[in-house]
Amino acid sequence: MSVARITTATFSSEQTADKFLAQYAKTAVTDFPEAEQLLTVKVDGNVVIGVGLYANNEALERASATRKKTLDNSDVLSIDTKVGFVEINHTN
Repeated sequence: MSVARITTATFSSEQTADKFLAQYAKTAVTDFPEAEQLLTVKVDGNVVIGVGLYANNEALERASATRKKTLDNSDVLSIDTKVGFVEINHTN
């Protein structure tokens, strides 16, 4: 069963959120090679929600150092993170 990490990051402005997203779009696939799926959604201008699916907790934890580095290098005001098991993963 896959494990998901859901991260809500509030940036200092919409511009800093956009800058983060532009950089993340270029590097996410190579920075998180064990991710089964990555999904990023911009909401409320300066809020970004990211979902990463991993095969297991070990793979998720291996991605943690890169995640921390990525977020530490950004102008983030607050971060909320939840981790849980994926119950439904429907795609068409």
